[in-house]
Amino acid sequence: MLRGSRSHFRLTSITGRETSAYRPNSQASFLTLTLFTRLLLIYNSENAMEPRGLRSLPPLMTTICAILALLIHGARCFYLPGVAPEDFVKGDELKVKVNKLTSTKTQLPYSYYSLPYCRPSKILDSAENLGEVLRGDRIENSPYVFKMLERKMCHTVCRLKLDAKIVKEFKEKIDDEYRVNMILDNLPLVVPRQRLDQESPTVYQLGFHVGLKGQYSGSKEERYFIHNHLAFKVKFHRDLQTDSARIVGFEVKPLSVKHKYEGKWNDEKTRLTTCDPHGNVNSNTPQEVEEKKEVIFTYDVEFQESDVKWASRWDTYLLMSDDQIHWFSIVNSLMIVLFLSGMVAMIMLRTLYHDISKYNELETQEEAQEETGWKLVHGDVFRPPSNSDLLCVHVGTGVQFFGMTLVTMIFAILGFLSPSNRGGLMTAMLLLWVFMGLFAGYASARLYKMFKGTEWKKTAFRTAFMFPGIVSAIFFVLNALIWGQKSSRAVPFGTMFALVFLWFGISVPLVFVGSYIGLRKPAIEDPVKTNKIPRQIPEQAWYMNPAFSILIGGILPFGAVFIELFFILTSIWLNQFYYIFGFLFLVFIILIVTCAEITVVLCYFQLCSEDYLWWWRSYLTSGSSALYLFLYATFYFFTKLEITKFVSGALYFGYMLIASYAFFVLTGTIGFYACFWFTRLIYSSVKID
Repeated sequence: MLRGSRSHFRLTSITGRETSAYRPNSQASFLTLTLFTRLLLIYNSENAMEPRGLRSLPPLMTTICAILALLIHGARCFYLPGVAPEDFVKGDELKVKVNKLTSTKTQLPYSYYSLPYCRPSKILDSAENLGEVLRGDRIENSPYVFKMLERKMCHTVCRLKLDAKIVKEFKEKIDDEYRVNMILDNLPLVVPRQRLDQESPTVYQLGFHVGLKGQYSGSKEERYFIHNHLAFKVKFHRDLQTDSARIVGFEVKPLSVKHKYEGKWNDEKTRLTTCDPHGNVNSNTPQEVEEKKEVIFTYDVEFQESDVKWASRWDTYLLMSDDQIHWFSIVNSLMIVLFLSGMVAMIMLRTLYHDISKYNELETQEEAQEETGWKLVHGDVFRPPSNSDLLCVHVGTGVQFFGMTLVTMIFAILGFLSPSNRGGLMTAMLLLWVFMGLFAGYASARLYKMFKGTEWKKTAFRTAFMFPGIVSAIFFVLNALIWGQKSSRAVPFGTMFALVFLWFGISVPLVFVGSYIGLRKPAIEDPVKTNKIPRQIPEQAWYMNPAFSILIGGILPFGAVFIELFFILTSIWLNQFYYIFGFLFLVFIILIVTCAEITVVLCYFQLCSEDYLWWWRSYLTSGSSALYLFLYATFYFFTKLEITKFVSGALYFGYMLIASYAFFVLTGTIGFYACFWFTRLIYSSVKID
């Protein structure tokens, strides 16, 4: 059921409870959706008059228009909250959970209790999915006790005496700018920051810093201070009918307070002189991190009613102030691709039409012997390439990646992989990769059979083990380095066993099943016969040199995605949310088109220069964009990140190497199939004697 106004839609269930939110980016996007919807309704209505522009519009086009309108309209903000809403009444216990300590300077997360913070009587680990474990999430219970709508002021948690080891641990975390992450009702803790421009919306930063460094007035010596007092603010939305409430915000203001008390310490019964009877905290003197000193951890809890409904509570977390950059980049890329497509279509169609007409009009044997251009190599163009089995393996792996990427984006656009579902995106990608092994085996076997290969089991084995084996080798080395740092990102033995089981128990058998199915299909027949003796390739011009043309071919696909790549890297390495999957899907479509177009154009030029070795070059032409991706990642490392430690740098470049390799097989496969379709099309259109 859909209800709403021009500025805000709500998806509601049969019971009337809000289950998700769908906000348009602006009034323009709403008008776009409205326009497309009205045109479609007019076109499909039997009683309505057809507008002149829609009389020849086929039903398929109306569907495409509707999908495009919905995609543009929800390009960055369609999401499902991920959990069912929970109602609270006054006095209900609110479970505050603690998550990992994170730092953008080290990229190495640690569990909350790796620091000697106050602990509950018993530490309980929350259930974690595969993606959470791989991300280093460690969700555990905390000593903070909240009661719904019950205010607490200057409540003592515990007292900690600092020794040399504890001081060293806290100072290291403060130096590396570590943040403490907490969760309440599936909402992450945020620190509101007001921008200098008062009219701009408030910025929310995930987690609060362990502490800070500063100097006393009149002193040049730098001191370390710990945030030991947390002023929590829980925002809630009240249901007037049931008088229950739902949590819609979880904020904190961290303070460093040197607490004082009278007499001997007696846990929570001791009265702190730094807190007045009204609960106000005297924060004039901060708490230093020094040996033999004591730290008293306290907190406040206040509740604030909010007009924000539960279905929209993630809007503040997902607030994006730079959405105009995304729109400009998308429009710019689309204009470039449309212009390129028009030019390619005009040149290729006119040139190919002229070539095919010319070749088909040859009548005498003398004229046939004088043929030039791409028709001249018809007897060699479908000759199996060198290392054809390796090409089949890479194509099969690329098909596996393409299927995983496409299905993941569809689920993400539909809202099933929203940021509120922690680890859901990574878990979905891993599972989809495993099950897409069926298509990897099928694609590699079909191509291998066309090359008249005889050792299909060997090819299937390499398809199942080559890419995962390389990635696993890099992953194990990085995991060993992380283990040495005792970071929570280190994958435990149980999770490692699960990954190995997914690989050997599911993915490998599916690859062999796909290969068996592909081999049972009839072999793909070439449109022309292949000569027994290979033709000599004439000397090529400098600009048709394989290395040069391959490097040139990778620039355009990378140029279509590098702006969005900046936001992806920022979300991964600067601990921010990425949820604009609509934009990402549009960029993915643009990437497919550019890879296909640039590969087809360069393949045509190659064939016209009588060079028929197009198999590997078509794969490498678009696949070379991965080289530019890795170079851009290197540039991003030195310009945007503050990583100085060896393990952190190795972690970054190791994972970006894996990402670049995956991008290589994906884009290379797209270019290969585009060129494969193109060559079969043109050689089946001419008469060959």
